[in-house]
Amino acid sequence: MMRKATDGGGSENRDDHAAFSALLEDSAEDLYERAPCGYLSTLLDGTIAKINTTLLNWLGRQRGDLVGRKTFSDLLTVGGRLYHETHFAPLLRMQGEVSGIALELKTADGSRLPVLVTSTVKTGSDGQPLLIRTTVFDARDRRAYETELLRARQEAEREREELKRLNATLQRTLLPPALVNVPGLDVAAHYHIASTDKVGGDFYDLFPLASGTWGLFLGDVCGKGAAAAAVTSLARYTLRAAAVYDPDPVAVLSNLNTVLNHEYNGHDPRFCTVVFGLLIPDTERGGFRITLASGGHPPALLMRADGSADYLPTPGGQLIGALPDAHIATTTVRLDLGDTLLLHTDGLTEAHTAQITDGDRYGDDALLDFAQALAPTTASDAVAAVRDLLDTFGTGVDDDTAVLAISVPRPTSEGQP
Repeated sequence: MMRKATDGGGSENRDDHAAFSALLEDSAEDLYERAPCGYLSTLLDGTIAKINTTLLNWLGRQRGDLVGRKTFSDLLTVGGRLYHETHFAPLLRMQGEVSGIALELKTADGSRLPVLVTSTVKTGSDGQPLLIRTTVFDARDRRAYETELLRARQEAEREREELKRLNATLQRTLLPPALVNVPGLDVAAHYHIASTDKVGGDFYDLFPLASGTWGLFLGDVCGKGAAAAAVTSLARYTLRAAAVYDPDPVAVLSNLNTVLNHEYNGHDPRFCTVVFGLLIPDTERGGFRITLASGGHPPALLMRADGSADYLPTPGGQLIGALPDAHIATTTVRLDLGDTLLLHTDGLTEAHTAQITDGDRYGDDALLDFAQALAPTTASDAVAAVRDLLDTFGTGVDDDTAVLAISVPRPTSEGQP
């Protein structure tokens, strides 16, 4: 066994020695002629003095047709020749070397050969330039890869644009086409899209109920994209159906909580914040009585006709869909002549802004100051002011924002339109 092991090792050593000896027998000329890249040497004026077989084969040309007859720039395409004369050659003269320049050579059959070219100037003992040595690498595979990469990028861009259009279409289907006209109320809404790449989960609506009452809601589903859109659609239509069955705001949100908790109670739970309001006109005193129920949603802002403004307290309301029996907070308020109620999602208060000195988000306090400076106002003016505010944040708004405002307009003074 020991002899076999020794014999095997000796055989391998002899094979390695034979292979090494074969390499030593390769002539320098053969290494030059059959190199895996192209070589050529030119005079200082560009006249070809020497060219290897590899490059001749790539070009489909004969040595006698090129050596002493053509210049390096003669091998280039028209665009390549222009670049060589205006950039490549001047840079080579100044630096003595130019490396990795992408050019195209003309082959004998008229096709183009993409190559990467490196040239160096050889100098004599006195430092004077003698000739130019150039190495040429076949870049066809690289060009094919770049072309395929560009095609893939263009295709991805087309798909992205198509996705944007689909997202915009889907987003429109999740919102009411237009707010209904409520007798005795001025109503306005706005949806600010933070990104066209993904569908947001904000939603709102205003719709009639029995006995001259009206329902409204505004909410925000967790997450973005198709999954959030599915929850948004389910929430919106569940709220409308539940309000028709029993318009009590607590009952409406309890119904939605049951549906979401039942449908999304597995490994991928889904929930939302939402506020639902029941509007009841006061036929005797004018204005409206509003009962709001909130499930974890930011409180509504009430801007009074006397110029005051404050949040309507709905503390302790829990996320809708997160628990089997969520606590729902309620409050009831009158909306008199000149009063405006503003509902919003948290994309507004969580927007990043450099204008705030004590933090990088807009925040509830800043929004309250904004409302106090705005009051008294109307629904239309309030929504327009919020739109302008969102525009000042620019890219700082990283979440979709929905706002819904209602106001009781003051009677038109006599003699005014």
